[in-house]
Amino acid sequence: MFSPEQENISTSSTKVPIKYGELIVLGYNGSLPNGDRGRRKSRFALFKRPKANGVKPSTVHVACTPQAAKAISNKDQHSISYTLSRAQTVVVEYTHDSNTDMFQIGRSTESPIDFVVTDTIPGSQSNSDTQSVQSTISRFACRVMCQRTPPYTARIFAAGFDSSKNIFLGEKAAKWKTSDGQMDGLTTNGVLVMHPRHGFTEDSKPGMWREISVCGNVFTLRETRSAQQRGKMVETESQELVDGSLIDLCGATMLWRTAEGLQRTPTLKHLEALRQELNAARPQCPVGFNTLAFPSMRRKDTVDEKQPWAYLRCGHVHGYHSWGTQGSSERPGGPGGQERECPMCRARGPYVPLWLGCEAGFYLDAAPPTHAFSPCGHVCSEKTVAFWSQIPLPHGTHTFHAACPFCAQQLSGEYAYVKLIFQGPVD
Repeated sequence: MFSPEQENISTSSTKVPIKYGELIVLGYNGSLPNGDRGRRKSRFALFKRPKANGVKPSTVHVACTPQAAKAISNKDQHSISYTLSRAQTVVVEYTHDSNTDMFQIGRSTESPIDFVVTDTIPGSQSNSDTQSVQSTISRFACRVMCQRTPPYTARIFAAGFDSSKNIFLGEKAAKWKTSDGQMDGLTTNGVLVMHPRHGFTEDSKPGMWREISVCGNVFTLRETRSAQQRGKMVETESQELVDGSLIDLCGATMLWRTAEGLQRTPTLKHLEALRQELNAARPQCPVGFNTLAFPSMRRKDTVDEKQPWAYLRCGHVHGYHSWGTQGSSERPGGPGGQERECPMCRARGPYVPLWLGCEAGFYLDAAPPTHAFSPCGHVCSEKTVAFWSQIPLPHGTHTFHAACPFCAQQLSGEYAYVKLIFQGPVD
């Protein structure tokens, strides 16, 4: 992943930190709607810590009374408590692991959480939309353990330790004793993971969604997210994250990109160059003959007067105009805006403003932005739309559907994306 020279730099006095990878929340186009603040942001980089903070299981205290369990949990060390009944609790103590770094993700803003994640509202333009929704994301949702030595393997586990360094699995949580006498369990709404086949490349294909346990074992999905009965253990699959792994916390989905994978993705500078190239071609509206231009990446949520619009059934690009709105020809087209008839080819479908996809981590390649997702109008490369349109993302407690990674809006079935047709200047 890194050349020996780079590795030496990171341990020398210059201290260039080693990056393990990044977690990017789906549904945000480069930043949160009201801006990234502190631990609450749309992407989180995991760097090697100055000092290891990982933990690993050590002593198991079986058949404790709740009082004894509380005493063990109060010690200044990490522990996981499994409540079997009102009279019986198993406590597993965890000890320091000098070989790993631990990063915790969840809804809580308490200090043990490194990356604060809240529910993603599809198509939402402001954080105020998210406040009224009752969250289904756990306060201490999951933890990622990264190996401090090459190849810097990242592993995911359900649940995170709270401010008292404890994880509590109550009576209602699914839990069991494993064949080797250890305990394991699932969190209420579960942590689901999907590793794409062939990594995050042009050849990527969706893998199977699985559930990860508190101890990092892999299971088939429960019948519904919070069902008491666990799925079957999948011994052939791993909790190790690969470039392109998706992690679902029941309310938000994150994409894991390795440091190596990120080196192959386009930079924001490259995306900006592609935007300028598109605008330099001076695409025109075939009705108004006015020149169109994609607004700068900083202005990615207010419609500009030169903004390109497109008919998403055929892909013809126009400026905004009111042609074809007379009589009955305009009717609501669902979340994709109004359904209109294209003046070029008479195809009927959503007519929406086009937005450039600004989150470089979602791109599979650095090709020009030639295609748009439907019905939202986010524009990116052909390989990128083709990949995301075939990925079933968890929605609610037991459904899956493909969605635009830049805004989380559900894609339109057979018309999930369209090739854009630009008209050049007539002069």
